[in-house]
Amino acid sequence: MAKGVNKVLLLGNVGKDPEVRASNSGMVIASFSLATADRVKDQTGNWVDKTEWHNLVTFGRTAEIVRDYVKKGTQLFIEGKIQTRSWDDKESGQKKYKTEILVNELSLLGGRGEGGSGGGASSGGYSRNTASFDRPQQSAPQDDFADAGITDDDIPF
Repeated sequence: MAKGVNKVLLLGNVGKDPEVRASNSGMVIASFSLATADRVKDQTGNWVDKTEWHNLVTFGRTAEIVRDYVKKGTQLFIEGKIQTRSWDDKESGQKKYKTEILVNELSLLGGRGEGGSGGGASSGGYSRNTASFDRPQQSAPQDDFADAGITDDDIPF
C-alpha cells in the first residue's frame, strides 16, 4: 500500500490561553485552540468571514515555548498532522471522538494583544517571524573552502 500524506498548515490566532500540563513521565503538554478565517460570499452576494476552530496539541520543548510566549490572540503559523482520538465516556458509555492537530513546527507571528504588552518571544532570543522550535538549528559548516585553492579560472561562467 502506498504511503499517505498527513500534513496540515495553519495560520491563525489563538482563541484562549493555552492549557499546560505534565505527563506522568514529566513531559510538558500544551493544548489550545486556533481560529482560522476564510472569506466567502453568502447567498445575497455579500462577503462574510467564516471562522474555523482547530484543537492543537504540542509536546516537549514546543509546549514550553507555547507556555512561555503564547496567549489568547497570538498569531501563529503551524505545521503539523491531524489525529483523531477516541474513548468511552464514563458517564454515558458512548464512544467520544476528538480531532486534533499535533504540532511539529510553530512560528510566532504578530498578534492582537502585542500593543505595549512586551511581546515576550523576542526577549527570549527567538525571531518572531521565523522561529521554529522542534528542529535543531543547523550551524554553518566549519569549512568555507577558503584554502581549497579555487581561483576565478575554476568558475564556469
